[in-house]
Amino acid sequence: MAITEYAKKYHEKLFPGYVSSFLQTDLEFIERFDNFTFDEVVNHSQLDEKNRWLAILSTLIGCQGIDEYKALLPASFHFGLTPVEVKEMVYQATAYLGIGRVFPFLKATNEIFTELGIALPVQGQATTTTENRLEKGIEA
Repeated sequence: MAITEYAKKYHEKLFPGYVSSFLQTDLEFIERFDNFTFDEVVNHSQLDEKNRWLAILSTLIGCQGIDEYKALLPASFHFGLTPVEVKEMVYQATAYLGIGRVFPFLKATNEIFTELGIALPVQGQATTTTENRLEKGIEA
């Protein structure tokens, strides 16, 4: 089995110039993983690229996949995700997962943004205040 051309091109878009060491140590694994992840999945799903990457990053927070999150967050910007959208996703995850599970991802996001030269804090998006959030939540 070989890695498909589509998977190679998608991988290159994600990680320009990066060659995985797994090609030397775990060829069978990486062939199946790359073909599934970077070809089958992206060609099967009806999600646009931005929403696909928002879902991937959200899932990584949910399953506590911090290492993969750190690897994929910078790559997600190649597919249209914005820093504001990433921050909103992390903030929203706190309501579902709790601060204990989300804090490492908030910290990692800030570190990666800083490495990429993304100014912090990002532009605020709040549409409620502490005083009216219950009322606005009920309205929604």
